[in-house]
Amino acid sequence: MDNSVSHQNSLVSVRNLSFSRGNRKIFDNISLEIERGKITAIMGPSGTGKTTLLKLIGGQLFPEQGSITVDGKNVHQLRRSDLYNLRKRMGMLFQSGALLTDMNVFDNVAFPLREHTHLTESMIRTLVLMKLQAVGLRGARDLMPNELSGGMARRIALARAIALDPMMIMYDEPFTGQDPISKGSLVHLIKSLNNTLGLTSIMVSHDVQETAAIADYIYVISEGKIVGQGTPKEIEQSPSEWVQQFMTGAADGPVHFHYPAKDYVDDLLSTGKRY
Repeated sequence: MDNSVSHQNSLVSVRNLSFSRGNRKIFDNISLEIERGKITAIMGPSGTGKTTLLKLIGGQLFPEQGSITVDGKNVHQLRRSDLYNLRKRMGMLFQSGALLTDMNVFDNVAFPLREHTHLTESMIRTLVLMKLQAVGLRGARDLMPNELSGGMARRIALARAIALDPMMIMYDEPFTGQDPISKGSLVHLIKSLNNTLGLTSIMVSHDVQETAAIADYIYVISEGKIVGQGTPKEIEQSPSEWVQQFMTGAADGPVHFHYPAKDYVDDLLSTGKRY
């Protein structure tokens, strides 16, 4: 069965991408497609380069080889001004939320509108209240970031990410550090905003249950390669032992619980060298 995403309906195309940090290969000739209007998840263990991929898509990092196109534009061949204009059409929800601590909620959401548009303060007020209403926190507009719970801060950051009506949003571990109720709220919010606003979403995560509940398509990455891809149902039925271990959270499998070592009994009985 061909479970690949059609190139024709892709907003983001990653072709033959390789990227390293020092001697460590983060991506080794990977290709993937992000379909318009869908939620695409990039999953894998911590340290597999999921956040690095978002930075490559946003043009903050340059690949060693390969290309990344966003809405038909080769990101790494754009002039700086054109890259900045493209970034205005990309919302970003950082793992930490990254709210500006000396501004209240209203001003945090208003910040990109004031920076990148010439709208009047009256229009900005209307738009900010609309975005806060969309995430259910219009009543929190006068609070400071240190007065927010973790879940509220993540939702305010999401309101800021959609302030400029982007064509897509990139989510960096949106569920990390959230309690079950906050996770449930974010799952509902991400799905409803994607549908209501006609967004394209890229979500990097290792939270299997929450991500599989809302993703339309999943790529699983390990050791620089795509080891599995498909719809959540196809991933669930994947014949790959590695993918099954990751999705079920099994302690042992292709990724072993024990670090490689010589035989345990021999190790205990030997007088060997001190380590």
